[in-house]
Amino acid sequence: MLRAAGIGVGDEVIVPAFGNVEVASAVTLLGALPVFADIDPVTYCLDAGAVEAAVTPRTAALVVVHRFGRPADMARLLAVGQRHGVLVVQQGESEAPYDEIAQRRERAAYLDAKLRGVRTPDGGDGHTYQQYVVRVPGNGRPDRDAFARAVRGKGVECRVPVKTPVHRLPEFRHCVSLPETERAADETLALPVDASLTKRDMQRIVSACNALGGLLQPAF
Repeated sequence: MLRAAGIGVGDEVIVPAFGNVEVASAVTLLGALPVFADIDPVTYCLDAGAVEAAVTPRTAALVVVHRFGRPADMARLLAVGQRHGVLVVQQGESEAPYDEIAQRRERAAYLDAKLRGVRTPDGGDGHTYQQYVVRVPGNGRPDRDAFARAVRGKGVECRVPVKTPVHRLPEFRHCVSLPETERAADETLALPVDASLTKRDMQRIVSACNALGGLLQPAF
């Protein structure tokens, strides 16, 4: 889509650093420069205010990536694009069948109600829970990583959704302030929410997580 729009050498394209490297790589393949903007801490998608602050006379486009089944605030992002004459491109996630989404939402609601000591995801705006991403607050130690190891030790699969933000990678390293991106990379953890999970599976997830509340005390 960027190539079809004539994006190329000398252009800047605003992209998220929280996520996969493929978007930034696609921009560089065209000879353009990826410019990283911060995310909204609720949706994990590009924040409209951060995008607007990153716009320069060379900005030709921005790429909005929807994350974990929670869509970005497209109304505000499109408004930014219109104000500055910038192309807005969306990258979505693969759509699951409706019955599978309904089952994921049911399991997410169970976790929302039962989990303690972690911050559960915001379920607004049609969240489809491609991933159920919680926050494990840090207190100067790698609490998210310790939490993940302990949960896995109790037989519950979990994973860090974004291990290294793109702006930290050697080939894209930039001196840019992205506090919400950094915080999300350090705190987020994806717990199982697949439609195949049984009630016993869900109870085991809750039991394993809630038993680790002592790891989650924030610093004061």
